[in-house]
Amino acid sequence: MTSVDRWQLPDGIEEVLPAQAATAERLRRRLLDLYHSWGYQLVIPPLMEFTESLLIGLGRDLDMLTFKLTDQLSGRTMGVRADITPQVARIDAHSLAQPGVTRLCYAGSTLHTRPKSLLASRSPIQLGAELYGDNSLAADVEIVRLMLATLEVAGINASSPGVAITLDLGHVGVYQAVLASAGLNAEQEQTVFDALQRKSVPDLHIALAGVDPGAAELIIALVDLHGDDSVLANARELFADRAPGAVAAVDALQEVATVILRQRPGLDIYFDLAELRGYHYHTGIVFAAYVPGHGEALANGGRYDNVGAVFGRARPATGFATDLKALLALVPMDEEPRGAISMPDSDDPALAAAVNALREAGEVVINCLSTDPDPRCDRQLLEQDGEWRVQAIEY
Repeated sequence: MTSVDRWQLPDGIEEVLPAQAATAERLRRRLLDLYHSWGYQLVIPPLMEFTESLLIGLGRDLDMLTFKLTDQLSGRTMGVRADITPQVARIDAHSLAQPGVTRLCYAGSTLHTRPKSLLASRSPIQLGAELYGDNSLAADVEIVRLMLATLEVAGINASSPGVAITLDLGHVGVYQAVLASAGLNAEQEQTVFDALQRKSVPDLHIALAGVDPGAAELIIALVDLHGDDSVLANARELFADRAPGAVAAVDALQEVATVILRQRPGLDIYFDLAELRGYHYHTGIVFAAYVPGHGEALANGGRYDNVGAVFGRARPATGFATDLKALLALVPMDEEPRGAISMPDSDDPALAAAVNALREAGEVVINCLSTDPDPRCDRQLLEQDGEWRVQAIEY
């Protein structure tokens, strides 16, 4: 191994250097304070857990993303978390087990075996909020609003120059109702699912060969059901007689959009009735926030009722998550903080008292271990007439 190899990091694994780290920490703190102000309580799940609990409930994709190793104490398989959501579901269902509505939030590092997309990090810093114990659309609306407020606190909002947030809304109930009318077997369902994710009409025609033409027509029609709210009217007309369950899901989307727009009349809402993100664990509304020039969603979430059942307590649940690193890539760096104060390396009690007072007032005071002060220092502590006073440094 050469000296060059020793400092290289794995692909998709990044270090965060001082200036950006300071911005990241201030943003993390502001976001957790935001969640606290909405009534969400902070939890700190462990970095690793046994895979029996860590990988349950969110589908095969999470299993593939998770690094696994053997616990030297128990011999059981453990995983480094790739997503904090199932951990918080476990905390709600088992560790807390509180009656009524529970609101929880979190912030922590995760690790992925491979990037979720071409430019994604393999070590995201995941922040999010989860609401348990309420299956109403009002709970979904609250979570969507909190997700949008998260972007605003990060400095990303519709009023920012060159920024236009798009809220993407979907509902897995549309696909479920339409699929139910086709009577497909498990293999056909998977083939149709894959083709629909790619919005490939030719592949859908092949996958649906031999299926009732009316049912096939409904499934293929999902490909084009995306855009503004006119999509909802088209869907109601299409599904009214043949997939009434899909109409109920469309009505739920309309209600959520209407309520959100009352507070955010300028928000761009995009409906996608073939949105299948998290289909294998989501049970209702799904949503994501996008901005121009950033191909991946900045934040996303949805309803995932009964995930806690595997921990002995089925609960309605809805929530969202974002990656702090992705937010940092789009927000301006914080302004450079004011300079620091250099102090001489001395055990003088009066100097120690002066330094403590300055640090408590928010100043940065750096011990000078050589003849030259730290380059961040623009002031210094000097003793004058028996008192320690701050003076400017003239370079």
